[in-house]
Amino acid sequence: MLVSTIRGQGRRPLALFALALLSLTTACGQTTTTPPVPPAIVTDSATGRADMPWLRQQLDSSRTLRRQQVGVALADATTGEALFGYNEAKYFTPASTMKLLSLYAGLALLPDSLPSLRYFSRGDTLFFQGTGDPTLLHGDVPSRRAYTFLANRPEKLLAYCDIATVPAYGPGWTWDDFNYYFQPERTAFPLYGNTVRFYASAPQVVRPRPGAPAQALPQRVRVFPRAFAPLTAAAGPDFRLSPDQDDEMHVYRAPLENRFTYRLGSKKWIDEVPYRTSRQLLLRLLGDTLRRAIVGTGWHPRPGQDSIRTLRGLRADSLYRRMLRVSDNFLAEQLLLMTSSRLGYRDSLSGPRAIRHLLKNQLKDLPDRPDWVDGSGLSRLNLLTPRTLTALLVRLHQQVPKRRLLSLLAAGGGQGTLRRRYFEAGPPKAPWLWGKTGTLTHTCNLAGYVRCKSGRLVAVTFFNNSIPGDDQATRNAMERLLREVHERL
Repeated sequence: MLVSTIRGQGRRPLALFALALLSLTTACGQTTTTPPVPPAIVTDSATGRADMPWLRQQLDSSRTLRRQQVGVALADATTGEALFGYNEAKYFTPASTMKLLSLYAGLALLPDSLPSLRYFSRGDTLFFQGTGDPTLLHGDVPSRRAYTFLANRPEKLLAYCDIATVPAYGPGWTWDDFNYYFQPERTAFPLYGNTVRFYASAPQVVRPRPGAPAQALPQRVRVFPRAFAPLTAAAGPDFRLSPDQDDEMHVYRAPLENRFTYRLGSKKWIDEVPYRTSRQLLLRLLGDTLRRAIVGTGWHPRPGQDSIRTLRGLRADSLYRRMLRVSDNFLAEQLLLMTSSRLGYRDSLSGPRAIRHLLKNQLKDLPDRPDWVDGSGLSRLNLLTPRTLTALLVRLHQQVPKRRLLSLLAAGGGQGTLRRRYFEAGPPKAPWLWGKTGTLTHTCNLAGYVRCKSGRLVAVTFFNNSIPGDDQATRNAMERLLREVHERL
């Protein structure tokens, strides 16, 4: 009995040790188990609204983003279901993302080919007027359709007819940007993109004879169109920049006249400067280009007698693609003028008229009414909410075949304003975002479509206003967060 008791007492410590070892093993196993990953999207059972708590938390905690005004809106591009909103109902300065509204205007109001000009013939005279088409001899999206048409007309006389047009600059544009390539004047009949291009070759060094000291020849600068060459001169020794002029530019235009001054350099360069438009200059440039006499007159067709026709030009997608991929302000402004020519009014070209028509009809049910004043987004008077622009993206996706729509936008890693971001490294590179950027001083925005790894296409608007200093950190933060959207949804 005593032996049994002793043996029993000997087994108990062993049993307790085994139990403790088992508990420790279980505890260790629990510490190495990966916790469940929370869902990317959660739905509120009471309201039915979707949300992304992880994205909201990162927006709130970002040292970069919390110092500025941020608005974000995400939606399923196919169904339109709202997936996430962050200050989505607040108004922001959209900058060049406004070009997406101009795209919608063109798709809604213009045919597949751009209207190049309107005309009628009477006797030995062809009367014609502009529609705002910017492509005639444009340096990047050139069309020769109107040129060929006018050059080969059998009439002895070509008569250009004025049409009332909006002011050369839009409301709220910066007046001292007149010298920059991105702000050409708006006109009814643009030529050469309403800019002058300057091509400077690298300076050449020659020796007049063997053994003689080397001599540098003056840098040669070609001017196009050549009509502006006599108005262009090299800067003299007394030329000085004003304190507010950009010393990285090569060519400077006088504020109120077509007088250009270029600074010589040690390397070749290309510069593009808007010229100051006028009726007289247009007639001279057009006459020199066509090598035919052009006269100016009024537009007075006789009802029931003169048949007014419209010449079709470049395919509209060529203009849309260039406008969106490189954010061409001039093309966007002229596009809005062209849309106004389709609204039944034949006496003027008016971007505001097109805007009023669209907001009253095709875009009347947007979540928040835009403050829309120009076609390019140059003006800070434009205001949009993130959810409104995302709703427009959804509508574009529902109305335009996806392949065509994405081909119009800048692709991540591809071309234009997104060429260094938003792609998987290749080869070949695989873009996962297609969109439109919007940049002004203190403003860095992005709107477009994110293709998620699941195959889902998400419409996204990401606005950043009131950015202090450089915006590089903001660009990095946007890419990081949208990459997570791409990977998790």
